[in-house]
Parts: sequence; C-alpha cells; structure tokens
Amino acid sequence: MARLRPSWLGDLAGAWVFYSVLPLPPGLSPRFERIARFAPWVGLVIGGLQALLWRVLEPAGLLVQIPLALALGWSLSGGLHLDGLMDTADGLAAPAERRLAAMDDSRVGASGVQALLVATLLQVAGLGLLQAQAPWALLWAAVWGRVSPLLAMQTFPYLRDQQGTAGFHRRHWQGWLAEFSPALLLVAGLSGLLLGLGASPWWWLGWACALPAALLPVRLGRRLGGHSGDSYGACVEWSVSWGLLLLGLLWRLGLW
Repeated sequence: MARLRPSWLGDLAGAWVFYSVLPLPPGLSPRFERIARFAPWVGLVIGGLQALLWRVLEPAGLLVQIPLALALGWSLSGGLHLDGLMDTADGLAAPAERRLAAMDDSRVGASGVQALLVATLLQVAGLGLLQAQAPWALLWAAVWGRVSPLLAMQTFPYLRDQQGTAGFHRRHWQGWLAEFSPALLLVAGLSGLLLGLGASPWWWLGWACALPAALLPVRLGRRLGGHSGDSYGACVEWSVSWGLLLLGLLWRLGLW
C-alpha cells in the first residue's frame, strides 16, 4: 500500500505536521523535503476552521468573534509564524552585522513586541470592517499568506546555513513550476468552488490578497539581503494582516 501512494502525499503530510498542530490522519508517513509548496493547503484548513468558528460565534458579536478567531489561527499554527514575525522585527532593528544574531536570540525585543501588536491591530481592523463577510476573507488570507514565502524562496538567497531547520526548503527547491503548481491549483479551485456556491464577489475578490503576498517578501528580502526561516514566517503574518485589512477596506468602501 505504501508503494501505491503518490510521492507528493508524503510531502503534504509533512506540511500538515510542520505547519500545524492538527493531528495527522492515520496511515500517512510525513516527508519534509518539499513541504513549502503545500503550506497554502494547510492554510486553507486553518482558515476554514477560523471561518467556521466565526459563524458559530455570530450570536456573541464581534467582540468575541475577532479575538477567538485570531487566537484559533495562531494556536493551530503553533505560533510558528508569529515567532518568525517577532524575530524578524528584532533583526531589522539591529545593526546589519548583528541581524542574524538578533533573530536567533530567544529573548523578544521591543521591535518584536511592536510588530506583534501592529500585525494584530491590522487583523482586528480588517475583521471589524468585514463583519459578516469575514469568513471568506479568513479563507483567502490564510491561503495567500502561505503563498508569500514561496515567492521569498524563489527570488532571494537563504541567509543561513542550508543544513539548518528551514534550509531544506532551499536545498530541495525545484523551480517555479514545480513548487507553485499546488498553490495555483488551490487558489483556482477555491475560486471555482466559491463561484459555484454563488459567493459573489468573493470568488475573485480574494485575489486582492495576492498584492501583499507578492510585495512583502520582496520588501523584507531587500532589507535583509535574503530570507531565513524567521522571515518566511514574517511573510505569512504580514501578508495575512495586510490582506485582511485590504479586503476590509475594499468591502467597506465598495471599491470592488
């Protein structure tokens, strides 16, 4: 039976284990060589569970929905991306020659705390603007947020020894087509599904999240001179944060 399973299934299982704390379905053996390409699929599950919780909590109102939906997303990812967000902010605040050391420091500095607060406030603002439309935005932001590190991996060098924890992303990278195909299939399929469900305009409006997902890895990569595992996590959190705010503004102002 193991020989009959497609090779990509092990990578998908590895992404499930690495990018979430959700239990792995039985019978799957995770591999970790090429897991980044399936991170958006894990994001779809996390965003879907956030959207479901948002719906369940509708009678309680926004004051309950917003913090619990955000807490669920952070918890399901094990705080992996939040850690990268704070470490990257501390690194950017340090002199160039000490950036990697600052990012490695287990202590969180003032810049890391500030980045966490700003990202959280951006997400709160976006969800507050979206209100009943928030579940659709949570889905799209979770998916596109995890596409963002793929752009960082493709376009910038890795800053650390590639034998490290996150270095396997670069060691096993096989180019645009191979690594982006699962993500492109996912966003196209999600658009088709929402179109079939009559979820207008969300079958196409969610693509607006591609803008921060594309710009943020470039911005961070230029400032750092490359990327690391920490900045990959920062790409996720900043893309989700700005994506939710952008969708909230588009919806509230009727700019779509």
